[in-house]
Amino acid sequence: MSDLTAKDDGQEAVSDREGITRLSEVFETSARRWELIIYPSMFAFVVLAAYGFFLIYRLAGDMHYMVISVDTHMSVLSSNMQSMSENMGQMTTNIRTMTVSLDSMEHKMGALQPILASMESMDESMKSMNASTQLMTVATRNMQYDMSRLNSNVGRPMSFMNSFMPW
Repeated sequence: MSDLTAKDDGQEAVSDREGITRLSEVFETSARRWELIIYPSMFAFVVLAAYGFFLIYRLAGDMHYMVISVDTHMSVLSSNMQSMSENMGQMTTNIRTMTVSLDSMEHKMGALQPILASMESMDESMKSMNASTQLMTVATRNMQYDMSRLNSNVGRPMSFMNSFMPW
């Protein structure tokens, strides 16, 4: 039995060595496969990380430029707002002056009421004069007609008598 046991132990040892060798070969093959995947992936990660850092660096620079630009424009905007505020103050003053002028005009228009009443009486007088002138025109036309008739009535006999007169 001891022979069998030693033989079995030897076979087991060889079998264990073969198994370990086989395991190490399989592990090395698997490690090579992972190396083919992991090293390019790490390289791509490093490249992407560097590009991301570059983008963030550029973004910070652009933000700095934008802040300077906005600050400059805000200064100009502030001065323009100040000017606009002053102009609004002047406009308010001008509107107040206009209001006073309009009130004065309204007061003066109130003073024109008696003149308007006088003008209305003048208008009535002018209408009356117009009617009188029309009546005078009719009377003058009648006088003309009467003179024409008188001329016709007196003119014929006078013409006959003038033929006898020496002068």
